[in-house]
Amino acid sequence: MTIFERIEKISKKRGMSLREVNTKAKLGTNAIYRWKNQNPSIDKVESVANVLGVTVDYLLGKNETPDWANEKDTKDLETFLERNLEGGMTYGGEDLTEEEKQQVKLAMTTIFWKRHKRD
Repeated sequence: MTIFERIEKISKKRGMSLREVNTKAKLGTNAIYRWKNQNPSIDKVESVANVLGVTVDYLLGKNETPDWANEKDTKDLETFLERNLEGGMTYGGEDLTEEEKQQVKLAMTTIFWKRHKRD
């Protein structure tokens, strides 16, 4: 699934048109539609993620939000990650690399969705 398709899917789920998302994210006219053929900058993806209440990782396809999850669920995930990833992440006294931090975040996200569904 492409970034455009993810935005389209979650927009429908949130009851918003792509035009509305585009406007709320303060993007140029039809910017999201252009993402069918070109990659957006990360700051624009972040703006859209904030409007839709999802993570940038979700829009980039790094971790899929389950179909059953609602906006509160995604906010709960963000809170969970913020609470647990605050401060420096180290191993053996050395800071983790950005790639390692992303791997930890992905693992935590996977655990969150499995546990959250059981609740």
